[in-house]
Amino acid sequence: MNQDLSILHLVLNASVVVQLVMLLLVLISVSSWAAIFRKLFSLKRVKSLNDGFEREFWSGIRLNDLFATATQNTRDAGPMARIFASGMREYQKLREKRITDSATLMDGARRAMRASFQREMDVVETHLSFLASVGSVSPYVGLFGTVWGIMHAFTGLASLQQVTLATVAPGIAEALVATAIGLFAAIPAVVAYNRFARDIDRVAIRLETFIEEFSNILQRNVGAQSASGL
Repeated sequence: MNQDLSILHLVLNASVVVQLVMLLLVLISVSSWAAIFRKLFSLKRVKSLNDGFEREFWSGIRLNDLFATATQNTRDAGPMARIFASGMREYQKLREKRITDSATLMDGARRAMRASFQREMDVVETHLSFLASVGSVSPYVGLFGTVWGIMHAFTGLASLQQVTLATVAPGIAEALVATAIGLFAAIPAVVAYNRFARDIDRVAIRLETFIEEFSNILQRNVGAQSASGL
């Protein structure tokens, strides 16, 4: 009854298959935490860049000046700035072709901004599917390790004439560690996925609102004779 049932001892004395399952789950957990921190910093940066651009956009600056600034710093610009630049670029190209039809101008600008919006959302949603997979699959991987460990434990007990709790407990405990590690990997991934999904929805709504607001501004200026009149 004085057997060592510490976690480390149980892991080191588990069967090879269970140890491989545990190692896989630990690697998944480490990758999951790395993805969580990357996504956390990424979303904070996106929010900061969007806030800065939106303040500048509504500060009264001329659209041509804002467009020049956005195109010069595309690498450090946020999603909102790149969407704005896409819409302005398409709008100006159509004006250079002497297209004056308002429907054509607005349709071209909106399509350009929508395409840019989809690209930006693809980038923002990076690693989100990985967290979802970790949250849904890890418990089952841990359960597989547990089932295998219990099977291995009972197979070893088959040769014993007298089985007591002291002989059964270590094998079952070793197997249950795999389930515990699986839950340890899954729970943070599920919590982070739900949090990031909500934050990304807010980013998407904000960008779509900006597209509509900028479209309204272009609509009001669509009768101008040249882009310099903006």
